[in-house]
Amino acid sequence: MLKRVSTFAVALAACGVFATAAIAADYPERDVTLIVQSSPGGGSDIIARTIAGIVNDGKLSPTQMLVENKPGGGGAIAYNYVAQRKGDAYVMGTIATSFFVAPLMGQSPAKVEDFQPIAVIAGDPFILVAEAKSGIATLDDVKARKTLRIGNTGPVTDPALLAVSLGNELGVEVRPVPFNGDGEVTTALLGGHIDLQFGNASEVMSQIEAGRVKPIAVTSPERLASLPDVPTFKELGSNIELMLYRGVVMPKDVPEEAVAFWQDVMKKVSESDTWKTQYVERNNSVPLYWDAEEFAAKIPEISKLYADYLKTIEK
Repeated sequence: MLKRVSTFAVALAACGVFATAAIAADYPERDVTLIVQSSPGGGSDIIARTIAGIVNDGKLSPTQMLVENKPGGGGAIAYNYVAQRKGDAYVMGTIATSFFVAPLMGQSPAKVEDFQPIAVIAGDPFILVAEAKSGIATLDDVKARKTLRIGNTGPVTDPALLAVSLGNELGVEVRPVPFNGDGEVTTALLGGHIDLQFGNASEVMSQIEAGRVKPIAVTSPERLASLPDVPTFKELGSNIELMLYRGVVMPKDVPEEAVAFWQDVMKKVSESDTWKTQYVERNNSVPLYWDAEEFAAKIPEISKLYADYLKTIEK
């Protein structure tokens, strides 16, 4: 009898193993929704729909990836929605600067710890530019100015952070000038109303190509393929390095097989010709891939960068 019970127990255990394997093999069993923190047409929305198109058209998942916009609250509405669905392997979210900044400013109850990092698949760098006839062409020219007017779209944005960092490093007084949009910042630069702009590559490249603005340095770790003659800040002896990371997260406590599945899918997305031509090349982005482990390791470092910056503007 004991032998029969033991045999039965072993059989049950084996069934359990096979059942678990079957669950893992069957994931995903229904459509997965990618939540976007911006309105339709915004940068994050374009990224999300590009990702979803590659996943669906390339049949990288047995089910469809859907895109749903939840704008508002500086990204907090979307982030909270994803974070509250703890353990739900059928919801994902895009990230932007607000992913790190909103919780630090008390604008979102969802913290970075409430998410499962999946992957980062590109980085959008910033380019420091001056009006072509301004006489500012190098960091030495910048340093020679006692005061600098640098445009931004708000005090808690990447260009604002970069402007403060530049002023601190060069010992130059920076006077931030706020505008309603990046287009307005560029217009003010061309009109001589401000001295410098930290522009996203996709926003200022046309002005660079037209010869209206002069690129001084880029915030990426390496030179941009589209601007091979423009040095990085690091090359010029500066500590400035910052990109707007493009990636996706899931709620905390999702099954490991979901994390493994989607980080693999995102790697395929990042390697696809469509992603390279429709996003990376079109927006002068930096090709990049961090898997879930690498992404998780980077989050505290990025959060600290923004936390330190917020302390400087609170003084």
